[in-house]
This record gives sequence, structure tokens and C-alpha cells, in this order.
Amino acid sequence: MAIVSKPITANRYRAEPSVLTALRTPRLLTREVLAGLVVAMALIPEAIAFSIIAGVDPRVGLFSSFVMAVTIAFVGGRPAMITAATGAIALVIAPVAREYGMEYFIATVILAGVLQIVLSLVGVAKLMRFIPRSVMVGFVNALAILIFGAQLPQLLGVPFMVYPLVAAGLIIMIVMPRITKVIPAPLVTIVVLTVATVVTAINVPTIGDQGELPQSLPELFIPNIPLTWDTFTIIAPYALGMALVGILESLMTAKFVDEITDTHSNKTRETWGQGVANVMSGIFGGMGGCAMIGQTMINVKASGARTRISTFLAGVFLLVLVLGLGDVLAVVPMAALVAVMIIVSYLTFDWHSIRLSTLKRMPKSETTVMVATVVVIVLTHNLAIGVVVGVIVAMVAFARRVAHLARVERTVELNQPVPTAYYTVTGALFFASSNDLLTQFEYADDPDRIVIDLSASHIWDASTVATLDAITYKYERHDKYVVIEGLNEASHELHSRLAGNLGAGH
Repeated sequence: MAIVSKPITANRYRAEPSVLTALRTPRLLTREVLAGLVVAMALIPEAIAFSIIAGVDPRVGLFSSFVMAVTIAFVGGRPAMITAATGAIALVIAPVAREYGMEYFIATVILAGVLQIVLSLVGVAKLMRFIPRSVMVGFVNALAILIFGAQLPQLLGVPFMVYPLVAAGLIIMIVMPRITKVIPAPLVTIVVLTVATVVTAINVPTIGDQGELPQSLPELFIPNIPLTWDTFTIIAPYALGMALVGILESLMTAKFVDEITDTHSNKTRETWGQGVANVMSGIFGGMGGCAMIGQTMINVKASGARTRISTFLAGVFLLVLVLGLGDVLAVVPMAALVAVMIIVSYLTFDWHSIRLSTLKRMPKSETTVMVATVVVIVLTHNLAIGVVVGVIVAMVAFARRVAHLARVERTVELNQPVPTAYYTVTGALFFASSNDLLTQFEYADDPDRIVIDLSASHIWDASTVATLDAITYKYERHDKYVVIEGLNEASHELHSRLAGNLGAGH
């Protein structure tokens, strides 16, 4: 049997279908165009809402979404992912607009983009490999809950007719994909419910009620602030927070889309692409942002888009709609968008993760990590904090689990010229497992010579070397001689360099 090896190259990131393939295939191109149109409609109310959260004019969020969507279509690493103004970013930088004004606000956005580019160059995207699957599941489930929760203001204290409209939208979203997937179900939902409300003159909340739409194109905005160290110290903490939240949210979303589409994406390129998009957003007076899980799910899962065409057109359609068709767009009922987002929430949630059969099979530590991630994200509405907490809980659970994997077996040979106690240590030795190692030896009862065999273990850190020093010192106090043998090359190098220099026991 012949074994064929294929080197891992940049080709693993090649998008399928490619933009060129989609442009040559009417069916694929139609899907991408309609998906972009649906996403653009869904972006408008959220961009306005996020602008309000950030304490800026709605035009700032709308222009930011346009610039970022168009920019990321060219420079991003994850095709079909939507980047625009987001609530997480709005929360991070809102204090800047409130306390220092618009000039400092835009400067913060630009600096955050620059920091993201720098972080991409130092390889921060590679840290994604350390995020466990249980954290990813918690991230996805929490996002689904937040997406659904964001629709509640449009369902509480509203005219009664909103409810049948939402119900009708849900039915269309469920039934339409079973009939045809040529036309995205979200688009059909929006068009049908809009026509219904206009024809029947039903008085329900519309996109026009969410805020004033811009009447002119975005313009260059160069912040007029002093280029001093004091200015930097003011905006740098907010810019760093924005950069980290944006990277984390974008990379987690990219990883999620990778799983849905069964493709790879270039996380490093996505990181610096987010930076470039934020710099461009700031230059045109936008509030910045990152990947949007809800709109990305509309694009990828509900509409079936797979290329950069849909992302680019989402930005273009957004500008066309708010500038050229503002009056038409203003009559679209919020109930239509609510129905779309409820289905997106349902599709986003990992229902398999909460089945009783899954929970019974899953280790309790994995379930704890998932639940901790969900709870923190839902309570704080901050994805970055939730993911960090989830990773920390996973690290603690892992450390507790492997701390007991190191085993020590003792045998005593008295029929030798020098009676000897042999200790065979098995397992990985690091700060958690080596802490228990100190208690596994019979210091007073052992004969004069002790051999510690580490051929079945590995020394990972200075804590273990310090523990071995402490063991040796305790035996020396009983006038006994210790021999450590069986070290592999890496363990021997670390032990030789640090042994006796860590102050253990002295």
C-alpha cells in the first residue's frame, strides 16, 4: 500500500468555492448576492444600537460597518465572515467618547487597529490552539443566548401585531429552506413581512424608528489631538482592550465558521486584517468593530454564502440602502429581523452539548468549563472575559486531573553490598504533580542509599527540579545518599542547569 504525504502549505487556506468560481457560476453568484443583501439589512438596526451604546451618532456605527465589511472582504483570512460595528467593542470604548470626546474616540479606534496588526505579527493568533473545545462550545452557546436576549426589547411592550408577524417570519424561515435554497429564507421573510405591513398599514416598530439614517457618504476624519505621551496614556488602555476583545471575538467566530464549513482559515491573516479594517474605519470616522457572530451565521448558515463576495456586498448594500433607499428601508418591520435572529440563535446553539446522554458521558470537568464560560459571558455580555475565564477553569481542571497521574513505586534491596531503596517515578512532572512527589518517600525508614529512577517520567519545569532538590536535602539530613538516574535528554539538561540553584530546602 502506497502512502502519500502532502505538505501543509498555504493551499490549505484556499477558499472553496473561490471568488472566481462564484463569479462564473450564476447559481453561486446569486446566492452570494442575496446573502449580502440580507446581511446588510440585519446590520442596520444593530449598527445604530451599538452606536447608541458607544455614545456616538448612529452614522458612526453605520459608516464603520460599511468600511469594515468592504475592507475585510479583501484583507481578512476567513471568507464569508462578517465584520462590522459590534456591541463588545462599543462597551470597551464607550468611556472615551463620554469623557474625552469624538477626536480621542477616533484616535483610540485607529490605535487599536495598529495594535492588532502588531499583535498579528508577533503570532498572537497561534494562541487559539490553547482554547479547549469545551470553551468553544460554551462560547457558541452563550452567543446564541445573547443573540436571543437581544431580541427581547423588540418583543416586550410592543403592539400586539408584532407577535403574529414574528410567528409568520419563523414559519417562513423554517419552511422555506425545505422548498428551495436558491433564495435565502431570511430575505423572503423580510420582503414578505414588509409588504404585509405596508399593504395592511399595520403600526409596528420599523428600522426607521431605531435612529436617523445618514444622508451623505463617509468622509476622511483625521483626529485633531496633541501627539503627546499624555494623549497616548489616555487612549492606550482602551485601545489595547478593544484590540484584544476584537481579536478574540473574531478568531473564535472564524474557528466556529471553520467547523461549520469544514474548511481552514488563516487566523494570522484574519488578525492583521481586523487591524487594517479598524484603522480604515477610524480614518473614515467609524467606531471600529470585529467579527459579528449573528450576521456571520445569517450569511454562512442561513443564507449559505461561502465567499468574500457576500462580505463585500454586505458592506456595499448597506451603504446603498441607507443612502439611496433610506425611505424604503425605514418601513421594514423590526419583527422580520427579530424572526431571522431567533432562527439564527437556534441554529447557533449546540443542542447536542446539553442532551442528557451527552452530559452523562462527558467528564464533569468539561461540563463545568462549558457552563462557566456560558455564565460569565451571559452575565458580563463580554465574550473576551468569558473565554478567558473558561480557559482558566479548564487549566485548573487539567492541572488537578494530571496532578495525580505521577506514580511512585518503592522497592528495597537489602541483599546488596549497600542496602538500597529504589523509587520508580512514572508520569509527567510539573508544578502540580511534583508537589505530591515530596510526600511519596520514606525518608526515615529507607536504607543509606536511594535510587530515584525517572526513565518513565519527564521533568517539565523548575518546580520539579526544586522538589527533587528538597527530596535530596531531606535524605542528606538523615545521612543518606541519593542517586537520580534515567533522565531523558531534555530533563537532564534542565535538571543539570537548575539543580542546587533554586534554594530548595536551604
